[in-house]
Amino acid sequence: MLGRRQEINLQLTELLDSVLLGFCLWFAHFLRSVFAAQFWPGLVEIPPIEELYWVMAVVVPLTPVVLEYRGFYSNLYHKTPGTSLRQLGETLMIMGTVIGAMVVFLKWDVPSRSVVVLAVTLSGVALLLRESWQREKLRRRLSGGKGRERVIVAGAAQDLENFEKQMPPEQRAGLEVAARIDIINQPVSDLVQAMHEVSASRVIFAAQHVHFGRIEEAVQACETEGVEAWIAADFFQTAIARPTFDVMGGRLMLVFHSTPQASWALLFKDVVDRVGALVLLVLTLPLWLIAALGIRLASKGPVFFCQERAGHYGKGFKMWKFRTMHSDAEARRAELESLNEMSGPVFKIKDDPRIFRFGRWLRKTSIDELPQLINVLRGEMSLVGPRPLPVYEIQRIEKHAQRRRLSVKPGLTCLWQVTGRNGITNFEDWVALDLKYIDNWSLWLDAKILLQTLPAVLRGLGAS
Repeated sequence: MLGRRQEINLQLTELLDSVLLGFCLWFAHFLRSVFAAQFWPGLVEIPPIEELYWVMAVVVPLTPVVLEYRGFYSNLYHKTPGTSLRQLGETLMIMGTVIGAMVVFLKWDVPSRSVVVLAVTLSGVALLLRESWQREKLRRRLSGGKGRERVIVAGAAQDLENFEKQMPPEQRAGLEVAARIDIINQPVSDLVQAMHEVSASRVIFAAQHVHFGRIEEAVQACETEGVEAWIAADFFQTAIARPTFDVMGGRLMLVFHSTPQASWALLFKDVVDRVGALVLLVLTLPLWLIAALGIRLASKGPVFFCQERAGHYGKGFKMWKFRTMHSDAEARRAELESLNEMSGPVFKIKDDPRIFRFGRWLRKTSIDELPQLINVLRGEMSLVGPRPLPVYEIQRIEKHAQRRRLSVKPGLTCLWQVTGRNGITNFEDWVALDLKYIDNWSLWLDAKILLQTLPAVLRGLGAS
């Protein structure tokens, strides 16, 4: 009921925003072509609005989707104007990138940039005014209590109190708790009687400390009465994993996930990975030739170095790099173990004597990593993700929680990479950055890491 209502309200709000965006673009063209011509006769006449229809066709449906993705429609009650402005700014950057890509690659023209700038300004003001009006409406509902859905909350006494305290204001505004039933100390008949007396449309079970058999009996009573039963799925306490529901073999499954769920965003990430890797491979071909020639002249042995690395969920794959060490590097590793500067299972020496001179330059510029674009094209790696470790190092990890870094695809760059990887010698700090990335993953975070990677490379933060 309420969840579905919120979904419908969100869709209506997005539809309203689409109408506002379309109107602002039309009104900006109207102001520029009619009023501006009257007050500034010397201005260049702009083309008819028909030539801006393609911009409208992109902006009107897509902008609300990006706004939702950036959280613009969430936490309305407590959100500050600064947060709204930041989310609008991020959306503007994304939409600007989309429009710019169409102009560059599809050769579609924006006939009047002044109209676009004016439309962006008007749209921002309109969206902020709409949000302010909606927030004020929500606050009036909270204070007045009108139009609320009557519900019964049932469960253990301590669970009822915690459940109501933790309910967000937006949801609390739509509910009137007409009765509270302690189903541990009260018979189910009391719940049935309460349903009759208060005409509740739904019973919400806060059942963290209630035996499943007792819940089943109460739910069956709701079923008989034709009243919806909602059960709070917090009876399992988890520190990281987030619960969702799915269906397997006709059975409803409660799923606890501690990694990004399958979504359109993840699908888009995979597309960006493949396309981005292909574009980067083509653009960096001259560097490949320089690297191959330099390795041949600097050291005897193959141009490429291939090693078994741990991929998604620890599955091994062959990772490629330009060779930067002498051919006997693996054989000499044992004699250098005492010089290891990295804690934990990882082996790392800042001034590794096995690296030949040209190889050190390749590492400094991160050119040695370019062959991993092939791994990205093959779907074994991503552009952004935790760096893949050799399989034998993964096998030496002692803390099981550190293996959660394997729950996403490994990447060419990551938070560890852009923060200056040589400065981190504690494996736990390294893993903490990887887990921070996993727990906060978004396409926006990937974009920020990619934008920070190039300056990091230019500053010479590659491995030496």
